[in-house]
Amino acid sequence: MSGFFLTGPSMAPASGGDPKSIVVILHGYGSNGLDLIALAPQWRQALPDTLFLAPNAPEPCPGAPDGYQWWPIRSFSMAERMMGVAEAAPVLNGYLDNLLNRWKLDETRLALVGFSQGTMLALHVATQRAKPVAGVVGYSGMIADEEALAKLKSKPPVLLVHGDADQVVPFQAFERAKSLLEGQDFDLTTHVLRGLPHSIDPTGARLGGEFLARVLA
Repeated sequence: MSGFFLTGPSMAPASGGDPKSIVVILHGYGSNGLDLIALAPQWRQALPDTLFLAPNAPEPCPGAPDGYQWWPIRSFSMAERMMGVAEAAPVLNGYLDNLLNRWKLDETRLALVGFSQGTMLALHVATQRAKPVAGVVGYSGMIADEEALAKLKSKPPVLLVHGDADQVVPFQAFERAKSLLEGQDFDLTTHVLRGLPHSIDPTGARLGGEFLARVLA
């Protein structure tokens, strides 16, 4: 499926004009774009010329009414994740390329935000594109394909936020991602939220907004 056909909620620039930057928010496994577009109102004031989009993943998620998946999760194995991001990446890249072409913007005006499976995809795509995006915010995620990261093409600024009580994507995955990105000399910011389970809290939302305002300034 082409990324051109991804659909989901969006929020136009608060300024009322054409966008001067774009933030694409990628939901987690079994969720949908409506879940994360709720972040946009919190970020619009600092980014009045930004178009926010939260596309639904291309595949319905079994057992999750109105939920979608970027790829199926059956075993949570490394091989499954590697295959999953490899198959999902062209879909997202097509979607991003279409957005940039439509609004006549380049990658320096594009930021990606992900949660959980969406973070895995955002980090993979952002490091494999020929030109670096403005930045990536990754909530409660991990590096899906360490071999691909070792052959990265781009090093955008990254913010990783993770709760140390995450029962879905273990906190060790955050520590591993932090180590890998530091080893590649990324412009990396990390924040650990004490006692937070697999979710985004107001502190995480604020940190994401501040990061986006910096990289899209």
